[in-house]
Amino acid sequence: MFKNEGTESLLIKACSMLDNYAKATGAMVCVHDHNCKVVPEIFEEAFSERNMCLHCIRHAGNPAPEPLTEAPPNPCNGLHFTAIRESYRYGGSYTYRCPLGFMFWTSPIYVQSRFVGALLGSGFRDGSSRISYAGGEPVTEPEFLEKLEKFPCAKPEKIRALAELMLICAESLSSGNEYYYETIKRRAQQQSRLMASIRELELKYPQGSDFPGYPMDKERQLLTALRRGDPESGKAILNDILAALLFSNPGEYKYIQFRAIEIVVLLSRAGTGGVASGLDQDQLEANNDNIKRIEDAKSIEELTDVLNVMVEQMAEQIFSFQGVRHAAALRKVERYLQENYHRKVSLKEVADMSGLSAPYFSTIFKEEMGENFSSYLNQLRVEAASRLLRETNQSLSEIAGACGFEDQSWFSKIFKNYTGLSPGKYRGQNGSVKEISDRNFSVNFRNNVKM
Repeated sequence: MFKNEGTESLLIKACSMLDNYAKATGAMVCVHDHNCKVVPEIFEEAFSERNMCLHCIRHAGNPAPEPLTEAPPNPCNGLHFTAIRESYRYGGSYTYRCPLGFMFWTSPIYVQSRFVGALLGSGFRDGSSRISYAGGEPVTEPEFLEKLEKFPCAKPEKIRALAELMLICAESLSSGNEYYYETIKRRAQQQSRLMASIRELELKYPQGSDFPGYPMDKERQLLTALRRGDPESGKAILNDILAALLFSNPGEYKYIQFRAIEIVVLLSRAGTGGVASGLDQDQLEANNDNIKRIEDAKSIEELTDVLNVMVEQMAEQIFSFQGVRHAAALRKVERYLQENYHRKVSLKEVADMSGLSAPYFSTIFKEEMGENFSSYLNQLRVEAASRLLRETNQSLSEIAGACGFEDQSWFSKIFKNYTGLSPGKYRGQNGSVKEISDRNFSVNFRNNVKM
């Protein structure tokens, strides 16, 4: 039943802990091993007359499946099997209801990030009159109904408290996982948001329709959010970028990995660009570690988590306007430029709007934004032009005018400086631009990535 002696000892300890939990709370409890089978130390308690689930007793003799791989052969085990799998997947407490109206809660146990078992509690009904057997057959036997009435009802608040207490027990039993529960929960939330964004794209761009391609403009929005010290907006924009990559490149994990490293390099470069950012050697090493984690990531889930954590760290340590001189003025300027890049905007006009002299504003802008005023404005215009080249059939001269360039010739020159391609070639390649060179990556990664 057990994988090794250490696991056996741990689950026996779990049984002892849950015995005290049951005495203190009045709940019914049991411990499941890595195969989702009930550990025998408290098996009799779990299936005694004191237990509520005669529904379970009907099927107690049926075997459980291998861990988290297939549906079990009976509805009772199926209910608990699915719940344990969900708690394992999300790294926290999972609460559910059986057809007889009993509430259950379960929490996973880990050893060195490996699932080894689960705690399970119940013993309280939800007070609902909707009771049936697993197949939907109504409960009509008077003796059975009388036994059900002997079990107390509990409000949702009590069930939540019991579930949280059991999670604390599970965390105390787990070893080598100080942050694992938190990591699992965080990754589950990230994947849920990512899947929701991909579903939106599937509805907006059904199979066979043209997808605009990589959203370069989102990168600028990401940096802007981080400069504001707004990690939540930053993570939402990152989610949009990743959703677009996954939607337009299904099954191309190496390519997604490559673009993820580009995002890390983009953030790192931006972070080192400004004097005020104060990026020290420790932070530079952290950025290198992030690239290494992306290279070593074996799944989209791991890759996404690295980027989300990095965005949060960057917002707090590098880009935040908190404590920056003239922070309010810089925020105002950012919004103004994003709304007016399509027309001629002078340094003096923006400086006057910010309440600073033009020379002083120019110095502050370069220090805090990591680039000079004209470069920042040109980048905004190039991003807008890239979007129009991908998504519209407008002529190059029309796009130049719509994005604030003086003429088509100047537009072509600036666009090529920033993307490495002329506007026409960019459009011909459907917006596919490699923003950085292969020399930024390790030899090992270059040898494995397929472009």
